[in-house]
Amino acid sequence: MPKSAQSKSDDQLVTAQLSYAIDTGEVLINQITKIGDTSRKITGEYCAYDVTMHDGRVACDAFSIETHGFIFVNHPSAVTDFYDDTEVTNVYYPEAERLLLAMTGSARVHIFDHTRRHSHEPSRTGNVREPATSVHNDYTEWSGPRRLRDILPDEAEGLLQRRFAIIQIWRAINLPIEVMPLAMCDARTLDPADLLISERRSPGRIGQTYQVKYNPSHKWYWFSKMTRNEALIFKVYDSNKNSPVRWTAHSAFENKTARDDAPPRESMEIRAFVFW
Repeated sequence: MPKSAQSKSDDQLVTAQLSYAIDTGEVLINQITKIGDTSRKITGEYCAYDVTMHDGRVACDAFSIETHGFIFVNHPSAVTDFYDDTEVTNVYYPEAERLLLAMTGSARVHIFDHTRRHSHEPSRTGNVREPATSVHNDYTEWSGPRRLRDILPDEAEGLLQRRFAIIQIWRAINLPIEVMPLAMCDARTLDPADLLISERRSPGRIGQTYQVKYNPSHKWYWFSKMTRNEALIFKVYDSNKNSPVRWTAHSAFENKTARDDAPPRESMEIRAFVFW
């Protein structure tokens, strides 16, 4: 990062608490008991640590997916209602595919799901979920290829012979986000030894994510008051074991600088396979 950008970033610091997993030897489990139920049963111990958040807005051109694990981009969407699945699939998916092709230089993108989140519990209806408030990465060495086999079973064995990644795009879907924004850990500061396998159990399926142990070397960024026309792109799996970035730890956090009357967070992330 250029020195001038670094000094500006240091002027925009926020102290926040993040929930990290504790390695007790116990199996970490995140369980959904019923299809359509957004509640969770969590097994494992976690501890909140104070961390410093750097506002990445003042140095957003310095970030790279292959260096930091994430980038921040302007990305206006033609979607009028992000709660309309048909419009999301027909309008937003093609927009997101074009964005990922341009940002990664890949040959093919396949978007395979999306998740809406709302910070106000009474407003969560249907499949709208809560913000994820522990430091984590969505896929593991095992679950990345497993997800490819689940989604593209007829092509999977061939596709597994080439490099692929799972990349997510996260954005506000209504008003600018102040409450429970998303924070990204600079991938250069994430040690593979920080990663703990967590089982993600739901009816008919067992997956894996990584929960993350506290490491004082972690450097955290957020992007203040993200609007509907902006997006965070970040990598959560890369099959290339020599890649400098294979995982990007992230978490929502309580923003103590948010206005008392700030609106609830409404966001969406999409997940995509990216093939080279």
